[in-house]
Amino acid sequence: MTPQLRALIFDIDGTVADTERHGHLPACNEAMRELGLDLQWEFEEFIALSHLPGTAFRLAYSLEQRGMPSEEIRQYVEAFRPLKQRLYIEKYLPRISLRPGVQQLIKEALENDIRLAVVSTSYEAQIHALLRNQLSEYYPYFAPILGKESGQKTDNNGLLHKKCLEMMQLSPTEVIMIEDSEEGLEAARAAGIPTAVFYNDNTFGTPFREARLVAPGLEHFNLEKLAAVFGFKLSN
Repeated sequence: MTPQLRALIFDIDGTVADTERHGHLPACNEAMRELGLDLQWEFEEFIALSHLPGTAFRLAYSLEQRGMPSEEIRQYVEAFRPLKQRLYIEKYLPRISLRPGVQQLIKEALENDIRLAVVSTSYEAQIHALLRNQLSEYYPYFAPILGKESGQKTDNNGLLHKKCLEMMQLSPTEVIMIEDSEEGLEAARAAGIPTAVFYNDNTFGTPFREARLVAPGLEHFNLEKLAAVFGFKLSN
């Protein structure tokens, strides 16, 4: 019997929108300038630090590498975190465009009674702001929205994905995870969730082991094609 697709779970940064290059990076650099730090990241350096769980951790690491005392680093990081988030949400996020095909897929999902959720490493305020700004028509349908405050996403056990499934009262075999990175893929697969990876310039060339689908973008996939790749049927 063909299983029915019941939900799509989205990653945010790099998946729904190219937030790293056009949002987080310039917000970080402006925040560091306002704090008087002689530190500005180029994009390649910023991405090379992406294994660290959040921009505040990237800042702490960079300052540590420069030999700054730990107490001074702590003070800078505490001041940086809210400042960077405010700049990102108020100044840079409204300028960011969605990745091609994302809005159409969300529209088709709702037309087929497929639920929407988010599992992300980003702060939840940033996730809500992006959805309100760029997907205002569809924002009310995303539930749950799980970010940094809800748990660690990229661990070895997929705990945040499992929490999402529990809240939706769905099994892993009823959903598709939409991702852009190897770390996100591994976390989703640890929870048993079949995953489609739509890579970007930052994640191109990664092996993406165990992904059921790997492609450069969503624009060539409508919901029917995506469901077919995973062996799902649609309700309509």
